[in-house]
Amino acid sequence: MKLQARRSEPLEAKGRPGGPKWRKHAGGYAFLLPAFILFLLFLWVPIVKGMIYSFYEIDFVKGNSFVGLDNYKLILDDPDVGIAIKNTLYYMMLCLAIGFWIPILFAISIAELRRFQGIARVAAYLPNVVPVVVLYGLWRWFYDPVGPINGLITRSGHDGIAFLTDRAWSMISLVIMETWQQFGSGMLIYLAAILSIPRDWYEAAEIDGAGILQRIWHITLPSIRGLMLLLLVLQLIATSQGFQSQLALLDGGPNKATLTYSLLIVKYAFTRQDYGAASALGVLMFLVLGGMAVLQFKLSNRRGNAQ
Repeated sequence: MKLQARRSEPLEAKGRPGGPKWRKHAGGYAFLLPAFILFLLFLWVPIVKGMIYSFYEIDFVKGNSFVGLDNYKLILDDPDVGIAIKNTLYYMMLCLAIGFWIPILFAISIAELRRFQGIARVAAYLPNVVPVVVLYGLWRWFYDPVGPINGLITRSGHDGIAFLTDRAWSMISLVIMETWQQFGSGMLIYLAAILSIPRDWYEAAEIDGAGILQRIWHITLPSIRGLMLLLLVLQLIATSQGFQSQLALLDGGPNKATLTYSLLIVKYAFTRQDYGAASALGVLMFLVLGGMAVLQFKLSNRRGNAQ
């Protein structure tokens, strides 16, 4: 009886919370603790403070004063907010129309190469390593009225394009520049997914007489459809926060044509120094992006369950 009792003790202890099972993973939890603390301090504490500050008039000299919903009324009455929302939606649409498909096309093209596939991967990814300062200077020269692009246009007998000073072209020009620099990362993700497709499927399709376009349409695209949907949501979230190129190259111009929502937050905070209104703008953006993040999480779970 004593022997049976002794044998049963460890089994019972393993089932108790806080028993040896918890202590077994204590080392792992200890390694996670610094990352959790940094995540809490530098992400969630600012988010919570931003929500609180959105109800205050921030004054670093006289002190903060509670204003209730006045900051939200202020930004909703500001016509620049409506302009910024329209520009942000337009920017997101351009990024999807131009930037979403190019990584897929490059990944499919490189996957179909029989030779020099490694060189093609490196060449496609090279724009990603260009520093941002060099990137903006390079493309400002490209878009210059006497730059190489306008030089080719005028040589063909057409008038040059004011890429950065024309309202119709300014946002398109920024999207083309960003697509050129950033498509390599997405291309590598798609390429890894395409190369993981069983080659037997393609060989069977070739035996049945399927051409390259038929193989892509019936095998490649259906196989990466879940990944495409996931990256689509991620791109929507990322482009909704775009402001860096709009600020660095045009400062929201010409005539507010590239004034995005995130750039308006920056202007409220650091140009107008109205941190309460900037926090209110940030809270509204946080709610929208939070909904998109939930959608992305559900799509990711659905893709994982499908696999």
